[in-house]
Amino acid sequence: MTAVLREGRRARALGAYLGFAVGDALGATVEFLSAEEIAESYGVHRRMIGGGWLGLKPGQVTDDTEMCLAVGRAILALGRFDPCSMAEELVRWYRGRPVDVGATCLQGIRRYLTDGSLDALPSRWHGGNGACLRNLPVILATLGDEEAFGRWTIGQCHFTHNHRFSDAGTLALGEMVRSLVGGEGISGARAAADRLIARHPVFAFDPHPASSSGYVVDTIQTVFFTFFGSDSFASCLIATVNRGGDADSTGALAGMLAGATYTAEGIPRGWLRKLSAKVVNEIESQVDGLLALADTRKR
Repeated sequence: MTAVLREGRRARALGAYLGFAVGDALGATVEFLSAEEIAESYGVHRRMIGGGWLGLKPGQVTDDTEMCLAVGRAILALGRFDPCSMAEELVRWYRGRPVDVGATCLQGIRRYLTDGSLDALPSRWHGGNGACLRNLPVILATLGDEEAFGRWTIGQCHFTHNHRFSDAGTLALGEMVRSLVGGEGISGARAAADRLIARHPVFAFDPHPASSSGYVVDTIQTVFFTFFGSDSFASCLIATVNRGGDADSTGALAGMLAGATYTAEGIPRGWLRKLSAKVVNEIESQVDGLLALADTRKR
């Protein structure tokens, strides 16, 4: 890979990870509000002001970004995906008293602490979006290795979420990010989304979805609708979070796709400056480490 190609890949990968955190922090302010309630309280929500039901500081991320970082730490610690290492990292995060923990993720962590098991049993109640939200480190570490991408993705998903739509949606979002970071552009991402919908028509997003709930299907429909209907990072993220519902999660995933499309340079500086330096520094370090791991695995 030439230096120019490597630099472009890093800009898109860094854009995906920083975009994820920015979308999380922006959306958290209006999480669980309806679009009508957001319009009444904020007009168009576009400022990184914190607050919301969690009472966050401006620019503070939620469990979505924190879990993603935990998975990245586990992969980088061993140079590979190991479910036990990931479980232990998530336990450390949980014991640090995070601002929030999703119910299904909490159930999985407690199950591991009780019996040491690394796989949840299949359940109709595991259709949340938690597994989707922590897969970005897996995606970046397995660029160029499709087999490992699929195997690692399902391994991390099933620690807490064992549901066919969670699996399918997480894999599809990963395929989209892989194509975007690889420079295939929006057309490559759209092809991956279309493949998901062909296999599982429930994910179709035209007409636009009525709900932006934490159900993985609703989440991905919302993200597809806003991402493919926008032409910049800012327009994508504003459209996403103003739909309300699980706005930190939809914001994070839309920010991931938009950041991979428009690169880190396309993320508004005012939003980036609100993120804590600690989070930004760890994201930058993880991106470099995960890309280096992907290159090592390809040799």
